[in-house]
Order: sequence, then C-alpha cells, then structure tokens
Amino acid sequence: MKYNIDPELRPILDLLPPFDLKEPQTMRATMDAMVAPGNAELDTSGITITDHRIEGAAGDPEVAVRVYQPANASGAVPGLIYLHGGGFVFGNLESEHATCVALCRNLGIVVVSVDYRLSPETAFPGPLEDCYAALGWTHAQRDSLGIDPRRLGIMGQSAGACLAAATALAARERGGPALCYQFLSIPVLDDRLDTPSMRDFTDTPIWHRANAEQSWDYYLGSNYQRGAENVPALAAPAREPNLAGLPPACITAMEFDPLRDESLIYAQRLLAAGVSTEIHCYPGTFHGSSMVVDAALSKRGVADMFAALARGLCVDPQ
Repeated sequence: MKYNIDPELRPILDLLPPFDLKEPQTMRATMDAMVAPGNAELDTSGITITDHRIEGAAGDPEVAVRVYQPANASGAVPGLIYLHGGGFVFGNLESEHATCVALCRNLGIVVVSVDYRLSPETAFPGPLEDCYAALGWTHAQRDSLGIDPRRLGIMGQSAGACLAAATALAARERGGPALCYQFLSIPVLDDRLDTPSMRDFTDTPIWHRANAEQSWDYYLGSNYQRGAENVPALAAPAREPNLAGLPPACITAMEFDPLRDESLIYAQRLLAAGVSTEIHCYPGTFHGSSMVVDAALSKRGVADMFAALARGLCVDPQ
C-alpha cells in the first residue's frame, strides 16, 4: 500500500463508493443512500428537533435550518452553528443529523444545522451568505432557542469548515454577532492548491487533488478562477492576511489528506496572530476516515472533539 494507513481503517477502502464530483447529482444520491439507514434507527430521545426556514441575505432565497435542543435544559446553554461537509457539492441536513444529535446530547448545547445552497448551482458568495444569515438568525432568536449569546460558536467539516472560517471572518469584518469559538474539522481553506500535501496526494482515498480542483471550480463559479489573484478571502480564508481578532479555534487534520498542510498552516498563522488555537493531526488517517467509527483513531478524534468544544463553549459540567 502506497500510504501507511492505520490497519483498522484499511478494510473500508474496498467498500467505499467512487467519490467523483464530476457528477454532482449522482454523488448526492449516493451520500443520501449511505446515511438514510442510520438516520432511520437513530435514537433522538431527550432532544427537541425542529425545522425552520429563515430569511436569507437580501435577494436570496430562504435558508433551511434544523435546531437541536436538549429537552431538559435549565436556563441558557451554549449554542453551535453547524455546517456540513461535502466539497461544496453535496451534503444536507440529513447527512449530519447523527452528528448533530450527538453534539446536542453529549454537550447539552443547542445545535443549529444549516442547509446552505450547494455548488455548482450556487457559487460563492451564495453558500457563505446562507451561513452568515443563519448566524444572524440564531443570535436574534437566542432567547427563544435558549442560547447564551456569550457562548455561541461555529463548527464545520471539510467544505463546511471553510464556510465556518469564512463566517467567522465575515462576522469580524461586518461587526456581526460575536462568536466565542470556531471548530474547523479537516478544513478546505486554500484555492491555490500549492502545499506539499496537495501536490503529493493525487490518489488518496475519498479526497485527492482532482476532487479538490473540481470542488473549487464549482464553488468559485464563473466569477473567479481558482488560483487567481482576485479570489477573496471570504471564499478562501487562507488568503486572509490578518487573522487577529478571530475567535479561539480547534483545527483537525488527517495525515494522508491533501488538505492537511493548509489546515496546519492556518492553525499556525492563527497562533502567530494571537488567536488561541488547538491543533490535532491524526496519523494513518485520510479524509473521511472517521466514518470507521469503531477504529481507535476515530474514537480518539471524537473524544478530542467533544473535549475541545466543551472547553471552547464553556460547557457547564454535567
């Protein structure tokens, strides 16, 4: 095997469907079929789950969000805006349903999952504006949702982590609702695709350079060209020259992921800018390898996630 992938993760490699972003509709149908059985059997007891349609940015359509609230909460609790992954191309409220249930139950927090518009149908800045609208709505509805506005964070995975980082930047620039924390899991951050891991990992499982190129082309659309000088930092947060004043962060990376180095570089730059930042890079892993939930590395990643979010959101001890 070309990559020294952890032995517990190797068996899934033969079972994975092709992850080819050239056919978005096929990819979406594949992912929907993968998550449906688990969602059907999911225990949601003790959690109040409601769906809402909220106002988007001026001229944009409404945005669907799903709210998870601990049924036994007494008083205001931390809140977390959650942005799903999927290369900007696939993913929805259902794809992260189990994760949001786990976050709500294990941390006793309110989770607001955002069904932002997907590319290529909607290019930047549409998806970002959906996420920013969700942040504004969550803050405005803090009392009815039972959220302590001083403990409102944001979290995303992969492309969702790009949108989370960009939403934090937008909140800083626009004087929007304050975020106390950002959790960026295996984040997409840089359209220039010029790190060693992005250059070297052309055939890694699930995510590789070709998918990264296609993903950015879809997301940037006809307004910007991947790698061009005029790509804005709100599209590709790694381009932001000034990271000072952003909320504390936790950033995770996988060893055999082309996104690895841009994640670690962004984390180091946050630290250099005076932003408290926690970094985890897991050996023998690849992008999406956490779907092997029983592997020791996956369990460690989940435990690290809960612990970091508990610290970042100042979760009261249960």
